[in-house]
Amino acid sequence: MESIKDRLLFAIPKKGRLFETCNELLAGADFQFFRSNRLDVCLVQNHPIALVFLPASDIPRFVGEGNVDIGITGQDRIEESQMWPHVNEVLKLGFGKCKLQVQVPEHGTIQSVEDLAGKRVATSFSNIGGGYFREVDRRVGEERGMLVETKIEYVGGSVEAACALGLAEGIVDLVESGETMRAAGLHPIATVIPTEAVLITSKKRIAEGPKASFAPLIRLIISRLAGVVASRKFVLLAYNIPREKLVEASLVTPGQRSPTVSSLEETGWVAVNVMVERAKVAQVMDQLQEIGAVDLLVTKLENCRI
Repeated sequence: MESIKDRLLFAIPKKGRLFETCNELLAGADFQFFRSNRLDVCLVQNHPIALVFLPASDIPRFVGEGNVDIGITGQDRIEESQMWPHVNEVLKLGFGKCKLQVQVPEHGTIQSVEDLAGKRVATSFSNIGGGYFREVDRRVGEERGMLVETKIEYVGGSVEAACALGLAEGIVDLVESGETMRAAGLHPIATVIPTEAVLITSKKRIAEGPKASFAPLIRLIISRLAGVVASRKFVLLAYNIPREKLVEASLVTPGQRSPTVSSLEETGWVAVNVMVERAKVAQVMDQLQEIGAVDLLVTKLENCRI
């Protein structure tokens, strides 16, 4: 394989909940690459970039303290690795959204974090969980007039089974849909932090040192990925409406800055093109139809710059 020495290093999660979506994101941004089986490094064919596939939990440290210039990981992984002082979050990517929650058996006697204080908590996020329960212990200890210390048990996987198997009275773990937790008989009693996938860069290397020349490439990556993220959030809505109703319709579809309005050959009518949030488009179309809009058409976006 060609040397990666003179290329920008871009870390991508190698497996797990972020992996597939990251590949789709890179393809949408036209970063062309082929990854051979069992290889964790591959070269982007149309840019001087080397993709490095790493566990998401390791990416913050490789970016913050190693030689990796930019990467995709979860906010929870940055927090757990204590790398916020060393990395910049430059773009929220709009996927991988979930919550790091405190969960306990649904029908047990523990129904609050105060009840859990001083007991055993299993988690694979020992830094976040430990910090959270130190504050809970301090607060509960002051109320009870005694020293309270929750024991954090590190578990690398299958955290949701810890209560049923007698390892802990509660857990701290990532929850997306909650289906796995409900199947294990657990329910949430507190949210520690919300999290999603983000693009991060090193705080130290791009502005200075031998890779300073890659700063324009970093900006290009951010711009392209932001375009793909926006295209997943928005659709292009086109409709025709009487000019006298345009002001009212513009309140429903203001667009990013303002709608694009064109006159039609039919007197008194205009054509409007505007970006609308994908999640709200059905409701917006209903409102426009009530106002008097006709010929409403929705176009999905592959990419954009906004």
